[in-house]
Amino acid sequence: MRMNVSEPSDEVRLRPLSARSVVLSLLLGVHPPRLPVKDLVRLVEPFGVGGSTLRAALSRMVTAGDLRRTDAVYGLSDRLLARQRRQDDALRPRTRAWRGDWEMVVITATGRGPAERAELRARLAALRLAELREGVWLRPANLGRPLPEDLDQLAQCYTARPDRPPRELAAQLWPLSTWVATGRALLAEVAGADRPADRFTGFAAVVRHLLTDPVLPDALLPADWPGPALRAAYADYQRELTGTVHHGPAAEAGGPHGAAAV
Repeated sequence: MRMNVSEPSDEVRLRPLSARSVVLSLLLGVHPPRLPVKDLVRLVEPFGVGGSTLRAALSRMVTAGDLRRTDAVYGLSDRLLARQRRQDDALRPRTRAWRGDWEMVVITATGRGPAERAELRARLAALRLAELREGVWLRPANLGRPLPEDLDQLAQCYTARPDRPPRELAAQLWPLSTWVATGRALLAEVAGADRPADRFTGFAAVVRHLLTDPVLPDALLPADWPGPALRAAYADYQRELTGTVHHGPAAEAGGPHGAAAV
């Protein structure tokens, strides 16, 4: 079974902006992820979000547990701080030299309901593992992170060397050509976007796509893999956001230029 990492596309379908998505994208893209309401009012204005709409959205987000408020400063909740860490890791993945070993996780827990199974599948996919067949997940052992210790309660974890050629196995586990096509389309989209709202939505889509990057060793990737180019483009964009947030609208022409996956 292949990991579903991207939509097959020759064109990119971008999600429309809402007050909530703009606020979360801004906060997920800055460090530390906290902004005074006066800065949020300034930053969301280029996207057609007025002050009253923003304040209503902030109130709903605090109630929903998306944000925490301290006086007039809004920051991400613990749940979204964890999401920001995953996003940061997708933008700057930690890797190590690959010597041919693969991580393999075999699910051994039984009696779990559909929701628990779906949660475990999502968790394994977030660890950049892919499902070879029901209950057997693997990936090259080139990531600079251990598998979580509590996985031992649900699965057996191994180091393996599959008999199949590694490029052939990687191509079965991940739709690499589809990921390349979507990545190239996103690069063209953000390069051609002029309006702040178009750039914002384009780079939010870039981050979502990078969250699905399997981060394979170079030897297993197609020659035209766009991962580094996407990360470099977003890093430039994030620097623009930092300038806008800290120095105001005069620092960067065209309004706020940061986005994250929402």
